[in-house]
Amino acid sequence: MNDIGLNHSDFELIINSPGRINIIGEHTDYNNGYVLPTAIDKKIRCKFRKNGDRSICSVYTKNFDKSFSFDLNKVEKSKHQWENYILGVIHEIQQLSHQLEGFDCVLESDIPVGSGISSSAALECGLAFGLNELFSLNLSKLTIVELSQRAEHNYVGTMCGIMDQFASVMSKKDHVILLDCQSMDFEYVPLKMEPYKILLLNTNVSHNLASGEYNIRRSQCEKGVEIIKEKNPEINSLRDVSMNLLKEFKSSIPTVVFNRCTYVIEEKERVLNAVAALKNNALEEVGRLMYETHTGLQFLYEVSCPELDFLVDFSKKYSEVLGARMLGGGFGGCTINLIHTDAVERFRVDISEAYFNKFNIELSGFEANPSEGTSKNTIE
Repeated sequence: MNDIGLNHSDFELIINSPGRINIIGEHTDYNNGYVLPTAIDKKIRCKFRKNGDRSICSVYTKNFDKSFSFDLNKVEKSKHQWENYILGVIHEIQQLSHQLEGFDCVLESDIPVGSGISSSAALECGLAFGLNELFSLNLSKLTIVELSQRAEHNYVGTMCGIMDQFASVMSKKDHVILLDCQSMDFEYVPLKMEPYKILLLNTNVSHNLASGEYNIRRSQCEKGVEIIKEKNPEINSLRDVSMNLLKEFKSSIPTVVFNRCTYVIEEKERVLNAVAALKNNALEEVGRLMYETHTGLQFLYEVSCPELDFLVDFSKKYSEVLGARMLGGGFGGCTINLIHTDAVERFRVDISEAYFNKFNIELSGFEANPSEGTSKNTIE
């Protein structure tokens, strides 16, 4: 299996499936709130071909030089986590269609793993999108988004919201998506960045807490809703809760749960304020809101870490940086920085040196450009 994929002519289909950033709206999607993501120009390339077998499939990842095969008649969870992203998608497609047959797939990615830009959603959506094309399953883009999310819930065990998969599939170049995670209504908002850029700085640390703590945060938010709902039966999620209502229950909600809920409710408003600022070309206001978000993630939601906090604090020394915050689930990964084009290189040099002196870890970074969602290139 290792040598397949080196010759493009051997394959029928190439799918480009991007990672994503989220300008603002972190940990709000599974609370039915608003988010503001977009796909970026870092992607997983998925190459597909039918292999002529009725049920045997093979997948090879060039980045890790690993492969595995499975039988469509015996799809079950694997002890290898990366395989479960793939098997989960297969399982979910099989609930909707019986048209899958044997295929080969080769994966190659330039998305930095563990950086918080959702290589997992890119993999899920790229696989689902490609199989939909290869076998003419006639699944809609929204169905691909939803089944990819279910794959992560049911096979990987991360109870993620819908944002990552939605952004990976549905994004539009040079726009962000204002997504209402309750109604699934969305609006493309032009992202006029000049003379600023989006710079991601990767801490290159993972504290191995993100998945488990993610699920804990979700259950804490649900606990807050449960307590409020006892006296307010119309409340179904934190989307329905105002700060004034939350404060009425301060004495009956555990402090840590109260803090989690406070962050989510405040973040809900920050997203809408950021959209208004973008529409008015007020990037300084967007940056200010980003800093506010990081403070909430650090002290109320408690999903940051010393490395992320150091990078955000350091950025405040530079007037050319309008805003910065941690990105993704937390406990490592990247910060997202809104920075003037002229300052990018100087800032990267300065912050990399300071970061290495503090943590003895090399900092890496890259610019992220808002891009089109998952797309296909049929091979001639």
